Amino acid sequence: MAQFVNLNPGSLRELHVGNERLVSYNVEMTEVTGGTFWKAYTPAQIAGTEPFVLKGGFLGNATASTDLMQYYDPIDLSDKKLRKLAKEIGPAWVRVSGTWSTKTYYDFDGHTNGVIPEGYNAILTREQWLGVLDFCKDIGAKLLISVADCEGLHHADEPWNPSQAEQIFALSKEYGKAIDAAEFVNEPNLLAMSGCPKGYTAEQYVRDQDIFIRWLHENYPDCPFVGPCSTEGVLKKHGEKAQGGGVGDILPQCSTDDLMKGAQEKLDVYSYHYYNGVSERLEPVMPFAHWKADKAHTEEYLAVASNMAKFHAEKRDIYCPGGEMWVTEAGDAGGGGDTWASTYLDVFRTLNELGSFSVVTRGIIFHNTLASSDYGYLKPEVFDPRPNYFAVLLWNRLMGTTVYDAAEPVREGAHVYAHSRADGKPGKAYLVINNSLTDTTTVTLPKEAEVYHLSAETLRSQTMLCNGKALVLGEGNALPEITPAMIKALLSSLSEELAFASVTKVYAVLHNLLKAALLDDTIDRNPMDKVPRPRKSKDAALPTEHKAFTAEETRYILRCLDG
Repeated sequence: MAQFVNLNPGSLRELHVGNERLVSYNVEMTEVTGGTFWKAYTPAQIAGTEPFVLKGGFLGNATASTDLMQYYDPIDLSDKKLRKLAKEIGPAWVRVSGTWSTKTYYDFDGHTNGVIPEGYNAILTREQWLGVLDFCKDIGAKLLISVADCEGLHHADEPWNPSQAEQIFALSKEYGKAIDAAEFVNEPNLLAMSGCPKGYTAEQYVRDQDIFIRWLHENYPDCPFVGPCSTEGVLKKHGEKAQGGGVGDILPQCSTDDLMKGAQEKLDVYSYHYYNGVSERLEPVMPFAHWKADKAHTEEYLAVASNMAKFHAEKRDIYCPGGEMWVTEAGDAGGGGDTWASTYLDVFRTLNELGSFSVVTRGIIFHNTLASSDYGYLKPEVFDPRPNYFAVLLWNRLMGTTVYDAAEPVREGAHVYAHSRADGKPGKAYLVINNSLTDTTTVTLPKEAEVYHLSAETLRSQTMLCNGKALVLGEGNALPEITPAMIKALLSSLSEELAFASVTKVYAVLHNLLKAALLDDTIDRNPMDKVPRPRKSKDAALPTEHKAFTAEETRYILRCLDG
């Protein structure tokens, strides 16, 4: 059913002011050191013309199947294209963590000669870590990490010790890019898969988390602790199947309450992980946690993000009252993303996640990842932007940090979110999502608006359009100009009210005014250069009579002239 949205920006009620680094992302530790990560889908699988089939079986271990995982060389964080595109997103946090991080040994003096110590699964070199620090320095990012907590560091019945953490914190500080925030362990509620010591219990985790927090606050008092970083979620019903909570709702686990029970040290920031379920890669062993592509636009699917935020906001109020809430991993599906994660179809979820989370609370969302696997903002290795990259780029350029109650109920075809303008100018910025595949949504505003209309030729297209223009990199990896359709719309509307000669005069005035602003360095381009000169319609009817002023209109004009 078609939807009609009547917006009234002058009567909006302010909810709160959000975090300017809301849009953040992960660079997994396995990317930094080189290691196994989710194997990319084929072009046909991404297009939806070829189903994903797990040939070798799961074998009880995700890393055991060549259909699921593969080895990747370390990411080149010095790449100019990567840094340029990361900068363009805007202020962000970079999270270097993941299960791989829990079992990574810091060899900053090269004493291991490349031999991985027993009980670890990877080595982080000095050069690799300085590459992370340089990357964060250059793009102006803040840095969040987790630390080693594995069998190589200590046994389960022994308390955690800071011998490894001391090295990475000290080197970072010495290099002039201190670690800005820290977790303890990635997804500790999945104890059997967390990388922690064999036989690790929730009680032992609580013990060691307290030790780490005390060490952190004693040695780096300006570095907040972020936790518990769990995957616990809310299952949604779809037909007879339970879907939408992610891996943490399927695998054996302990709860957030278990991870915090008996904890003596407090959280500085509350965190959790959010995925809409699991990907096709994990569907064979977790069929009830997987959403099909034809559900990726539905109300039930899109509601998962806000339901998760509301669930964890209650936990935050218990364990970190008054603190921010961070989603330290987020994406369409655990297991490296669905086949459509790199396409336009996932933009509905991404933008709705940002909008709905901002209504619930203030904090940060770390997308997983910047440039790895199918859910990365950028395509791995070549770093070409995907639709989601341009979606969050526009969010940061348009949506300010002040969040308002949009006064519109969320419904199919009308997910409406209201913020201040990101440029600080008077006015409001609205995000309106039409997630209906069949019906139109009509939006009425009391005044003119700049319109950025996102679309694609197909739902699974890997190229997104803005106002009909393809968003792709130009020569020298230049970002495309993303301009509103306002000027064209203005001239079109004037042509319905004014004579053709008047419309051309408006065009000339706008062109000359903006040309002067360009020459004065007030603006860096003249948007009028891409607006064609108005042309008189061949079918336009010629006036048959002249309109005369009425007596009242004439008296009004004379009064104005009289002073």
